[in-house]
Parts: sequence; C-alpha cells; structure tokens
Amino acid sequence: MRGMTDNRALGAERGHGGEIGPTERLAMNRTGSFDWDLDAGTIDVDPAGLLVFGQDAETFDARPATLVRRLDQPERERLEGVIRDALTSGRASYAAHFRMNRDDGSEQWTHVQARILRDAGGRAHRIVGIVRDATSEVTHSEFLLELERRRKRQTDMVERSTRALSRAVTVDDVTAALTGPGGLARLGADGLALGLVENESLNVIALSGESLEVLEDLRVRRLEGGLPLHETVMSGRPLFTGAFQELARDYPLLAPRAARLPFRAAAYLPLVAQARTIGGMALFYRRPTLFGADERNLVLGLAAVVAQSLQRAILFDEERELATGLQATMLPRRIPRIEGGEIAVRYHSAWSGRQVGGDWYDVVPLPKGRVGVVVGDVQGHDTHAAAIMGQLRIALRAYAGEGHAPSTVLARASRFLAELDTERFATCTYAQVDLGTGTARAVRAGHLGPLIRHTDGRVGLPKLQGGLPLGIASVFGDEEYPETRLDLVPGETLVLCTDGLVEEPGGDIGQGVDALAEAVAAGPPGAEALADHLSQRFWERWGAGDDVALLVLRRSPDPGTVRAPRIHQYIHQADPEGLSEARAAVRRALRDWGMREYADDAELVTGELLGNVLLHTEGGAVLTLEVLPEPVRRVRLAVQDRSSAWPRRRTPGEAATSGRGLLLLDALSARWGVEPRGEGKAVWCEIGPQGRG
Repeated sequence: MRGMTDNRALGAERGHGGEIGPTERLAMNRTGSFDWDLDAGTIDVDPAGLLVFGQDAETFDARPATLVRRLDQPERERLEGVIRDALTSGRASYAAHFRMNRDDGSEQWTHVQARILRDAGGRAHRIVGIVRDATSEVTHSEFLLELERRRKRQTDMVERSTRALSRAVTVDDVTAALTGPGGLARLGADGLALGLVENESLNVIALSGESLEVLEDLRVRRLEGGLPLHETVMSGRPLFTGAFQELARDYPLLAPRAARLPFRAAAYLPLVAQARTIGGMALFYRRPTLFGADERNLVLGLAAVVAQSLQRAILFDEERELATGLQATMLPRRIPRIEGGEIAVRYHSAWSGRQVGGDWYDVVPLPKGRVGVVVGDVQGHDTHAAAIMGQLRIALRAYAGEGHAPSTVLARASRFLAELDTERFATCTYAQVDLGTGTARAVRAGHLGPLIRHTDGRVGLPKLQGGLPLGIASVFGDEEYPETRLDLVPGETLVLCTDGLVEEPGGDIGQGVDALAEAVAAGPPGAEALADHLSQRFWERWGAGDDVALLVLRRSPDPGTVRAPRIHQYIHQADPEGLSEARAAVRRALRDWGMREYADDAELVTGELLGNVLLHTEGGAVLTLEVLPEPVRRVRLAVQDRSSAWPRRRTPGEAATSGRGLLLLDALSARWGVEPRGEGKAVWCEIGPQGRG
C-alpha cells in the first residue's frame, strides 16, 4: 500500500536528521498500520505495527498466522471470529481488543480497527487498518472499573444491611437479621460475634459462623481486659488484624480456642450510639485482609448501622416490658377453679409499637354456684386505654358479683364508663353460666358473639341480639342489652374472644370467624389444650398485629359409667339437620353399648319428642340418652326444653295429622313421665323389658 510505504520512508528520513531515530519514535508511538491482501493471503505491516505485534521486521514473512502467533489460542479464535463475522455479514469495518504476551512475559492489550474493501459484487478482497498498544488505557479502565465495583459492593453491603435492620423491632429481630439467612453475606464476613454491655459485663448475644461454638463459654464475662472484643468496648477504639492467629496468642483466654477457628483476619468494632458504647461486634474473615482505608470505613459504617438498630431495639424492649407489665397488672392474676367445668384464658399483646392495649378477660364467681365470664376491648392502644380497661374491668366485676342480671351488669358498666369523662368506648360479651344445669345467659355490647362446640364436634354461632358499645349506649340513652339463653350440655365448650383473634389485616372479619369455627371444631376437647391450639394457630396466621383476649369454658363431660353410659346432645331449633343427627346419634350409641335391639324404638321416640319441642316451643332441646343398670337394664331417654307447658294426652280423629305423640310414647316405652327442669320441663321415657323398674 502506497500510504504505508510513504510513512515508512518519512520516518526513515527524519531518523537520518539525527534528532529522533526510527526505533525511538516507534517506541513512543506504538500505533501502526497494515494492508491485508485477502486474495494473495499476505499482509503488509509497517514497522510500528510490527512492533505492536512483537515481530521483527527483518524476519517477518508477511503471513497473517505469523503475525498473531503470540496470542493464546482462545484469544486467537476470538479475533478470528470477529473478522469472520464481519466478512460474512457484509459489514464495512470491524474493531476488537485482544490480549497477547510480550517477550518479557507481561500481558499487552492490543486494539485493531480495520476497514473491509469489497469489489462491485460485494466480495471482500482487502482489509486495511490500524493497530495499537492499548495496555495503558485498558489497565486504567480496568482499575477504574474495579474501583467502581468495589465501591458498589461496599455500598450494596451497607444498603442491604440497613434495609434488613430497618425491619428489626426487638433485639431478637436485630440478631436474627445479622445471623439469619444472608446475614453474614450482607456484612461481607465469614463469622460474627455480637455483644451488649449489661451490668458491667459484656453479654455476647449472637455467634454466627463455622466453629464459633468454641466461644460459647465466653458469652458472659465481666467487662475487663483479657479479650480483644472486651478491650475494644472499654477503649471505644476499633482493632483490625490481618493475622488473627498471631493476635490470639496475646490473649491467653482466646489462644487455645483460636487454634480451632479457620479465620485469618478479624475486625473488633465498638458499637457506639449517641456517644455511648452499648456493645461490640467482631467480624471474622477466612481470606487474607489488609484492612485498607476503604475496608476500615466500610466495617465502621456497618458497625454504626448495627449500633443504631440495637439502641432502637433496646429502647423498644424496655418500653415494651414496661407496657406489658402495666397491662398484666390490669388483668386477673389467677383464674378461680370452678365446679362442673374448666376455664382457660390466653392473652397476647400486639407486636407492633410500644402501645398498651385495652383488651381484657375476667372470670367472676357468682352466687348460687354460677360463674360470670367476660371478654372485652376498650378503644385505643395506649396507656389511657389500659387505665380505662382496668377501671372498667373492676366495675363490671363488682356489678356482676352483686348478683345483677347480665343486662343490668352491662347497663351499669356503660353508665360507669360514660361518667369517667373519657371519649373512649368499649365492647364486650358477658355470660352468666350455671354449670350444674348448663344454662347460660349471655349479653353483648357491640362485640363478637360466642362460639359453642357441641359434643359431636359441630360448632355453632348463637345469635345474640346485643346492644350498643359501653359508654356510647349511655350517651345516647339506649342501655338495652337483651339477654340470650344458651344451653351447655355436659362436654360442650363456650369460646369468647376479642376481634384480634379473627380479624386479618385487610380481610373480612366474617372469614376470620369462619376460620375460627373450623379451628374450634378441629381442636382438642380440653379447655387448656384448645386455648393453646387456637392461640398458636391464629397468632401465627394473622401476625398478632392486634391484642387478643381468649376465654374457653368447657362444661365437664358426663359419660356415665361402663355399666351405665350416657350421652348428651343439644339440638338447635334453627338447625335443619339437628333432628336427623340426633336420631343417628341415638342409634349409634345403642349399637356401641350392645343394646341394638332397642335402637328402632328409641330412634322413633327421639324423633317424636324432639319434633314436638322444635315445633311447639321457642328454643332448642337437650337430648339425654342413658342406660339404667338396676334393677332392670333399660334405655332412658329424656328431652328437655324451655317451655313450662306440659303435654296433654288427646284422642285424635282418623284424619288428624297430629296428637299421637303421647300415644306412641305410651305404646313403645315401659314407662314415661314429665318433670320440671329449671324454667322448663323434661319429657322422659324408659325403653326395655317390662316389669318392676
């Protein structure tokens, strides 16, 4: 190529001028040119270009393969791929960076930029271009890129640690963020020890990393010399070491344990918040670490983030402990034992914030062997709500203890709250229960109604009409709290709770109540076991973002004896399947008791007696089926209702559709009768052998 020849001639002429020789000029300007004849398979390279390629001008044979012999095979294949792609794609030029080895063994980055010349048919026949030594600029660029990568990595570590710790509320949350999945990776370390200053001692609250369990016996030690973390906390100055094993030899307590640790470097950092050292953190590294200025600034920044998070968490835990302690004093210290049943209570404070909630429960012994049970919720989550709750609980307990009817108890409690000169209101459900008879009288003031688990596992939600929340009712002059009678047969369970147990954030409370009913049905029978089952399941499910009060009352089961077994079942008037389920339960029980021969008659009588109650009275019925072992083994069946009207024997006509119940009862039973039961009556009969009974 004429241009390339002229350049070489020009360089030679200047060299003969005596100022700068050709070799010196080429060394200063390591940029050359080339002309590649594709048809002939030869390449013409000027002296500067040959110098870039490390070729001797006297021995170069003009072959392209000779020119790139210093390239490693992968680099050569990559360069050839770039050229081949440019030729076959029809492009007019190409450029590439590639590495090659110099004579002294160092690595050189080379840049080639070329133009492809094609004939009229588009066939490439010649490539001309320049080639230059780009080592300095690439190295500088790599240095800048590596510096940028390092800074980004450090920034990411601080940002990810800050993000993880920003969600930490308690000290346990902080340690979980540092030691849980990804915790050490966020810190860029292989091991961690975290300690807090408590009562002139350093309490190591977290150890994370391989083999660090060897430090378990050093977790709590008086804050004095002898260990590097303790000295760092006392002095307030960080300690960095790139020779961890050598440092450990200076500390007799640490030395024998350090030999079992796989670390080569460590950083001991004081945790300082508001000019006070609250603890210390040690980071351990497997890799050699020299702790330059950037590394030191990074770990000190991480220590500052951890210190701020810990201080915030410590304050939260202290205030939380104070708040929950205050709340605990407002609730009953113990639940009285009751005859004929068992009661379990659970209380859970909301996890969020430092607030004190207004939820409460209470169990009040009442005259005549009855017991009063209540759960309620004062509006708000602060100390004022807790104070109102404490006063209201005591007032309601006093009114109940005086023996007032449930409606009167809530009316007086509402008036009491209105007179406290507060804008707060409260909701609650209160029930007086006679465990001897199973009768319960329940009222509610703007609160969730109770749930009842029957002996067959079904769960009912009784409809309590209810009234306005306490306080509001008195302001509006509407202190009516209608009573609803409930009947607990032996073995049935009453469940009362506040809305925190069933209200999912952003969800429908009705769905929560349905889920609670399913959980009650699937839970264990005992009151304590059922309370545990419900609290664990729902606090985990909803996240316990609200306070929860839970009360479970179970009437003691009455299975009878082996020779005289007994079952009880409540049939709700509004339950369309209750009658058929009761008949099936009677047949199943008699089969299990070995008295199958009486099943048909007993099932028929059951349907007749229950049908009369559900059709002619207001309310449900209680079915009791038992075996009378002496003197004649018979089946005794009783149906109790709330009506005081006794059945009358009639003589129905041929076309009558009713009035044959007592005739049927008289025909199928050995004996029968009616007896008063509380406010209602019970119709009973005995089925079995005739004779003296």
